[in-house]
Amino acid sequence: MLATLFFMWGFITVINNTLLPHLRSVFDLSYTQTTLIESVWFIAYFVASIPSAKLIERIGYKAALVVGLAVMAAGALLMVPAAKIPSYAVVLTALFVIASGITLLQVAANPYVAVIGPPATSSARLNLVQAFNSLGTTLAPLFGGYLILGRSASGTAEAGAVSLTREMRLADAQSVVLPYIIVAVVLVALAFAIARYRLPALGGPSRPAAAERKLRSLWKHRNLVFGVPAIFIYLIAEIGVSNLFINFVSAPEIGNLTHEQASRYLFLLWGGMMVGRFFGSFLMRRVAPEQVLAVAAIGAFVVTTVAATAGGSLAMWALISVGLFHSIMFPTIFTLGIRGLGALTEEGAGLLIMAIAGGALVVVQGWIADACGLQSSFLLTAACELYVLFYAIWGCKPAATPGDVRVGEAET
Repeated sequence: MLATLFFMWGFITVINNTLLPHLRSVFDLSYTQTTLIESVWFIAYFVASIPSAKLIERIGYKAALVVGLAVMAAGALLMVPAAKIPSYAVVLTALFVIASGITLLQVAANPYVAVIGPPATSSARLNLVQAFNSLGTTLAPLFGGYLILGRSASGTAEAGAVSLTREMRLADAQSVVLPYIIVAVVLVALAFAIARYRLPALGGPSRPAAAERKLRSLWKHRNLVFGVPAIFIYLIAEIGVSNLFINFVSAPEIGNLTHEQASRYLFLLWGGMMVGRFFGSFLMRRVAPEQVLAVAAIGAFVVTTVAATAGGSLAMWALISVGLFHSIMFPTIFTLGIRGLGALTEEGAGLLIMAIAGGALVVVQGWIADACGLQSSFLLTAACELYVLFYAIWGCKPAATPGDVRVGEAET
């Protein structure tokens, strides 16, 4: 049941990758304005993380999951008036509401999966359910490419071939109505299913006493202190690649494709993440997760550097391959970050989820793309991979804190 939730929020998040080039054409946006849309999405993680944690404490995990799905459905339905008007401001509001619902799901589901079983396999376990998240991200470009880009003049035109009139822009705006109505219906159905499903409570001996937590400090755990910026910086890289991917491979000097055609290659980017997570889940049962993370960071640095400096199909396939290297980064950093926190696991997990707000800084890459060129902007992505490498080699090593138990000891 949790894997289903991971699938849905991955699916809905990556619809944005086909939505952004569409909105760029409808509203005639710069790259900075286009990436600002995704920045609003990730600002929701920063704003909603702490309220989500408080809500979970008040109503419990199961009810919080239902509420999160309902909030997401409401945001999806808000896209209908946003398209009818059409309004850039209402689009931003709708996406903020959807992202707030996803934040509630993330705050509940990620630490739940990490601590529900033996600590030694927490990275493998979270990579496994995150693979279903990647299944959603893999299928979303096909859905968005067909129902959004494939039904609009801007999506089916070759780069620069069509100058849209006002009437064409208004007609293109309507193409988002059907897909978001479908999404809303599925979310309501899933909320109903979760409400009727008997989920095991995360309580009893696995929840440390509040008095015990007060005696310990999060800042003595190096793996968490460096893990929060690792999540933050990694999200800048992941979101920058996925959001600007269609515009990049559509460029005449790279792939010379229509946006609809480019969305099919986006399918390969996210497909690589799905394959990498399934393989990573298997591999981490035999190899230390920090070693796998280090190799992935080196690979990601190499291919993003090639994408930023090469041309034609070489640059395009280099950017596609980054999905394979990015695949295990978030779940592995997350589990390494909460490793050894013991009584502080819940608080540490909340900080790591809040760090997803790093995706909001994708607007920096948009600014670089406007100022220096889209291709050169991927040098920022390459720089982000170097911090992940630093974390894998040194930053993730836990500093032993007397009295702390390892995550999951209470369950085992």
